[in-house]
Amino acid sequence: MRIKWFSLVRITGLVLVLTYHFFQTQFTGGFIGVDIFFTFSGFLITSLMVDEFARSDNFKLMAFYGRRFYRIVPPLFIAVLLVLPLTYLIDHDFVTDIGKQVAAALGFTTNYFEIATGGSYENKFIPHLFVHTWSLAVEMHFYILWGLIAWLVAKISRRLASGRRALTRFRWGLGLLTTAFAIESFVMMYFGAVGLKDFSPVYFSSLTHCFPFFVGGLIGVLSGIKAQGPIYRWTTAHCNPIIAGAVMLISFILLVALGDRMKFDALQTYQGGLLLATVLAGIMIYGARLLHDHTPNLKEPRWMTFLADVSYSVYLYHWPLYVIFSHMMVNWLAALLTTVLSIILSALSYYVLEPVIAGKRAHVFGHTVTWRQLQLPVITAGVLLAVNTGVVVKNAPQLSTLEQNLWVGGIYQDIDKIGTTHEAVLAAVTPKKKQATPKGDQEKAPGVSIIGDSVTLGTRSYLGDHVANSNIDAEGDRTMNLAYKVMMNQQRSHTLRQYVVICIGTNALDDYEEQTMKIIHDLEPGHKLILMTPYNARADADWNSSKLAVLERRLPAKYKFITVADWGKIAAQHPEVFKGTDGVHFGGIRAGDILYAKVINQALTAAKQTPAKPA
Repeated sequence: MRIKWFSLVRITGLVLVLTYHFFQTQFTGGFIGVDIFFTFSGFLITSLMVDEFARSDNFKLMAFYGRRFYRIVPPLFIAVLLVLPLTYLIDHDFVTDIGKQVAAALGFTTNYFEIATGGSYENKFIPHLFVHTWSLAVEMHFYILWGLIAWLVAKISRRLASGRRALTRFRWGLGLLTTAFAIESFVMMYFGAVGLKDFSPVYFSSLTHCFPFFVGGLIGVLSGIKAQGPIYRWTTAHCNPIIAGAVMLISFILLVALGDRMKFDALQTYQGGLLLATVLAGIMIYGARLLHDHTPNLKEPRWMTFLADVSYSVYLYHWPLYVIFSHMMVNWLAALLTTVLSIILSALSYYVLEPVIAGKRAHVFGHTVTWRQLQLPVITAGVLLAVNTGVVVKNAPQLSTLEQNLWVGGIYQDIDKIGTTHEAVLAAVTPKKKQATPKGDQEKAPGVSIIGDSVTLGTRSYLGDHVANSNIDAEGDRTMNLAYKVMMNQQRSHTLRQYVVICIGTNALDDYEEQTMKIIHDLEPGHKLILMTPYNARADADWNSSKLAVLERRLPAKYKFITVADWGKIAAQHPEVFKGTDGVHFGGIRAGDILYAKVINQALTAAKQTPAKPA
């Protein structure tokens, strides 16, 4: 039994996700499309469980697992096989450690793989081609758990009663459990998000992000599909097509508005935002169910049915295709090509390949296609694609070029620190001759102290050779408060040089202004301070990094010892430096190294004309 207008729910979720991925800075909350899918899946699966029990007084667990397997696994395998050949079109870095990504995707563990590697530069600098399969992992975990629980509830219900009474007990059992699990999961997300800077762990985790399935499951228990519950029958009797349509329309508008306003890195997203999206999705589903019963003579448009049918496969294809195409052409063209090709491949998968793999007849433009007709081309193509997958996995680098630069930069930095520590220890134990100290003790060690983050670390080797008399201390994920600690440690050990260059800001937190002012105020007299503005090609004016850059540009007017190295402005004029990167880092691109060092050296030249910090 196909429910009309459910297609609109699925299409809404798909469009929100695609818009978010294609235009992330403009449509910041489109990730709630995944929660719409979660809610709908929970509703549909639970409704079908109730229908099966009402029809046969039983729930067959292995048959349920088999249906889920054939719906989810074959399209995923096909997508992986078809996508990997396209990786030859882009830089080899994009298949870094691809074997683990494929294994995680096919093993439905991508969500925990992403949590485990979330702190690595691999994820941050080179987008994982199959990161979007995290949602499939959560979905599969739900199916396994919920199927087993439903089977146990069915057995208990049959043992305690029979007929309609058994069905009532089954509904009550599932209803109470969906409610309990939904509350538990949301509470875990609510408190788990407290104190986090990166919310990926609570977003990816099956434990904290499974509540939409159970909210949808509760709606499924209440409404059902064929075996309608008493609450749904009452609602139907007191409803009409206008009310049902209005419920759908209002919930749709609110979901789009929420997608426009929510942000991934905001605490309120995890303490109510995703729950609100789930509730609105549930209302839209319930409205669609009502509208179906009140429009018996109205057919769903064919295009709507088609898009709903292929929505799962479009989701599978769109992200890796977009990652590939977005690094080959302008964004709007990449988005268009991704959408068109995703729909074509999805239609091929859904209407042809998946049916014949399942032993069914496929129907293509009115013609029936059997496995016998497709056997030779499908097997041949499958073998070739499988071989190619093996080749790609075997030849994939373990570390990207940027990762290699960061590792090498970190090693050389550690070597330099050992040398610096050795010199400091010798200086401390060597007797010194008494010398007159200049008034104000403003004479500082000559040279340049550069304190930076991962961007600086990626180009450290080049900087060391092209910024005269420089000492570089850089580290990934470094924020302004951490840079402050490095500066103060060097200041206390008397290793902080006359020119202090702060290359921080990409990871700017909400307290960026307070921490920047601490650096300015606690820097000892005699130093000259250079602040390098951050650059992020994806950032808009509301990002902390953008706000920090605005602040830094204003400071020299008030503090004469401050010079601005405007990397944010100059980098924006050279997009070629970031081709094939995340728009922040350029490690391994020599033009980026040259430009970065040039900006620092120009600022140092300008700083020579400014006074040092007064006493």
